[in-house]
Amino acid sequence: MFIIKGLILTGFISLVTAHAGHHHHEERGQVPLSSGPVEMPVTFNRPVLEKDVYVPAFAGISTFAHLPYLQCWEEGAKEEYDIAVVGAPYDIGVTFRTGARFGPSGIREGSKRIKGYNTELGINPFKSWAKAVDCGDIPFEPFDSQHAMAQIEDYTKYILSRPKLDTLSAMNGGIPRLITLGGDHTILLPVLRAMSNAHGRPLSVIHFDSHLDTWSPEIYNVKAKASKYNHGNPLYHASKEGLTTNGTSLHVGIRSSLYDKDDITRDEALGFKMIKANDIFTLGVEGISQRIKDILGPTQDTLVYLSIDIDVIDPSMAPATGTPETGGFLTREMRYILRSLEDYNIVGMDVVEVAPAYDTQAQLTTFLAADLIYEVMSMMVKYGENNLIVS
Repeated sequence: MFIIKGLILTGFISLVTAHAGHHHHEERGQVPLSSGPVEMPVTFNRPVLEKDVYVPAFAGISTFAHLPYLQCWEEGAKEEYDIAVVGAPYDIGVTFRTGARFGPSGIREGSKRIKGYNTELGINPFKSWAKAVDCGDIPFEPFDSQHAMAQIEDYTKYILSRPKLDTLSAMNGGIPRLITLGGDHTILLPVLRAMSNAHGRPLSVIHFDSHLDTWSPEIYNVKAKASKYNHGNPLYHASKEGLTTNGTSLHVGIRSSLYDKDDITRDEALGFKMIKANDIFTLGVEGISQRIKDILGPTQDTLVYLSIDIDVIDPSMAPATGTPETGGFLTREMRYILRSLEDYNIVGMDVVEVAPAYDTQAQLTTFLAADLIYEVMSMMVKYGENNLIVS
């Protein structure tokens, strides 16, 4: 009890001392803390910030490869572009692991270090005749697949209807080139509908994937009407609707199991050729590249669309995908095959099925997806440079 009283007494003495000190400072003319806000001087020196043209790759808001962001869907917007990057964060159509709705944001994050000269293709796609912009993600209602697909188609049509820069290339009737960040592979169908509508003709589609994506809904989805459109059948519908060329469209990298052997017969009837992943053992990388060009035919008057499912790559190098299949291409093989198509008029491309939640901490898959887009963007720009028509 004595100790407690001593503590109370000590606290009381401290309060009295502090109070006395407070009055002592007031007597010297200092402003007490309780007297209100301190008046700041009217003018004060402010540092001048030095601006530098160099921005670290890891800094800034995540647009693809630091491209300028443009609100492409604003009514009355008049800004023009030659290459549009858009996101389609749709994954309503997956049949195994979900998460591709986060693909666009993951790919943009993985692209931050990309902003320079492509040594293999000999061009800097960011310092050229082409104005490229990132339009952000297509807004759509994520609960009804067919309604969402209609929205993706409409927004894509609007993107393609915007005028090109007057002083630049008049190829393709001035229709901008399109790069779409998926999303699951279902988005290929509404995008091809918009692309075919804009160009007024079917496109030669090179489909890089471990799966055929030509399932017949009449066979595999008889009872489930809501799953008529999913990531396993966009090319079935695209062929039936006349969006793809017959005989000059193909699959590359196929290696998954099938429901039955008739899947191949049905696929061929839809007009597709096939190059399997295991063909690399007999044809080699150069042989696969040549086989693709043999199927496509002459470069003149051929409009090519590239659809890249990230699972075409072996999951050891691209684990972040919904339906991984072992035995795929290596990343350097894929990049080589893509670059071999530089003489073709690539009017659009997508990278789909990137699901960042399944990636490693090293972001292997999103870095790869961004690099594949960089290769194709470089080819688009180089083709335009070699075939530039100034209006």
